[in-house]
Amino acid sequence: MRYARSWVASLIIAFSIPSWADDLVVLTGGTSGVYFPVGMKLNEIFEREIPQAKVKVLSTQATVENLNLLQRGRGHLALAQGDILSAAWEGNPEAGFPSSRTKIRLVGAAYPNYVHVLSRADARINALADLAGKRVSVGAARSGNELNARALLGAASLSYADLLHVEYLHYGESVELLVKGELDAVIISAGLGVAAVIDAVERTPIMFVPIEAELVLRNPQMFFPTSIPGGTYPGQPDALPTAALNNYFVTTSDAPDDIIYRITKAIFGNLDSIRAAHPATRTISAEHALAVRPIEVHPGALRYFREQGIAQ
Repeated sequence: MRYARSWVASLIIAFSIPSWADDLVVLTGGTSGVYFPVGMKLNEIFEREIPQAKVKVLSTQATVENLNLLQRGRGHLALAQGDILSAAWEGNPEAGFPSSRTKIRLVGAAYPNYVHVLSRADARINALADLAGKRVSVGAARSGNELNARALLGAASLSYADLLHVEYLHYGESVELLVKGELDAVIISAGLGVAAVIDAVERTPIMFVPIEAELVLRNPQMFFPTSIPGGTYPGQPDALPTAALNNYFVTTSDAPDDIIYRITKAIFGNLDSIRAAHPATRTISAEHALAVRPIEVHPGALRYFREQGIAQ
């Protein structure tokens, strides 16, 4: 098995711990996913709305790395999957958190991730169970994507041992090997319209593998059943049943209340701009930002939503 390395890891280590007075470090994900373009749009918004802050947007291995970096004071704002937030809060070693990440705090809900299972058209994969004996990329090691993949395979009574070969790669790297015929399938947990999926279907014959509601409901604490609307991707004319879960904007308890108030106001006061950054973000709304709270809400964010009459 080959483990993908995040180029960001060494870059972050080289930084001193960023100061709230000078820097605003935004932790995202791979450049071919959704977190990164959202982060770049936030960069534009924060530079305008919080002009005294020096904004830095970093590409990472996404949720697990982001939450660990927040805990260590290596970032100020991050995007993260809701199911992994709960695991970090509780301290789940299997999810990449040997102890409770006590410093992470909620800012508000972002948009849902949809699980995309793509296979080569010649791989004869019509259901999750057909991944047995196949070469599959499950996402970067211990990323939220990989934890999602593991859970869905388990729902289909499969483990990594049942696969012929497992790769732990970012979206873009996974698609490259799929196109080259070195993989049979890839699992991508991301917002609708993710660039890596579009890239795959435009470069090689692809099958979209359905995930039936029965399998999704075997992990109700992680997923909810839904569909990818027909026409979302080229070669996908019909709605595709799949699993989904929410993403969140997250910060740390070390963040000053006033700064997080201003960050929250900048995000939810500029939703039209964020929605224009990527089609996956069209469902972000202030009204539903705190509808589900997998971890404690930061007081600065709570202040903003109370002013808007959204939270008590």
